[in-house]
Amino acid sequence: MTGPVPSGIDDIGLAPGSHVCAFYRGDADRDRLLTGYLGAGLAAGDKCICVVDSALTAKRLKSLPRSRSQPGPPDGQLDIHLPESTYLAGGEFTTSHMLAFWTESMIKAEIDGYSFFRLAGEMTWALRDAPGVEHLIGYESELNRVTSSYPVIVLCLYDLDRFSGEIVVNVVKTHPQVLVQGILVENPYYVGPDEFLRSAGA
Repeated sequence: MTGPVPSGIDDIGLAPGSHVCAFYRGDADRDRLLTGYLGAGLAAGDKCICVVDSALTAKRLKSLPRSRSQPGPPDGQLDIHLPESTYLAGGEFTTSHMLAFWTESMIKAEIDGYSFFRLAGEMTWALRDAPGVEHLIGYESELNRVTSSYPVIVLCLYDLDRFSGEIVVNVVKTHPQVLVQGILVENPYYVGPDEFLRSAGA
C-alpha cells in the first residue's frame, strides 16, 4: 500500500508512515476522532491498536462495528489497552519499553495475517505524577523511526484544555503532521529524531 488511506476523520487521507498529532478539546471531540479513525481501520481490515486513558472509553470503543451488518469487530482485529499495561507498565514510563510494545504488537499482527496497522494513543497519561513522564517528547520523536519502518499510520491525541502551551509546542516539533479542527497540516516546525536528539542534548 503506497497511496493515502482514509483516516475516517473529516475525509482526510493519510499516507503510510504518517505520525499525526491530533489536538482536540474534551471527551466528545476525542471520541469523535477515535471512533472515526478506528472505525475506518476496522472497515478496511487493518489491525487496530489503541491506548486510551479510561476504562469507560475502552468499553465504548470495544463495541465499534466493522460494518452495518456486524455488531462489533472480529476477534483480534481491535486491541484496546490502558496506560497501566502500556505507557505506565510497572508504574513508570520508559521510551524503550513503549517503542518495543508498538513494534512487537505490529510484528505479531503481521504473523496473524494483517498487512496494515493503525495505532492510536490518548496521551493524557503523561499528565500523571509518574516516573519517566518527562521523557514524553523524546519518545514522540523516537516513534518516527518506528513509523518509517512499517506499513502503519499513527494518531497521538492531545487535549488542548489539559496540556500546557510549552508541552504543546514541543509535541508539535516531533510530529510531521498536525490535525487541528478538522484540518491536516504538513508541519513546517517538525524536527526529525536525529536533529531533535542533538538539540535536546545541547
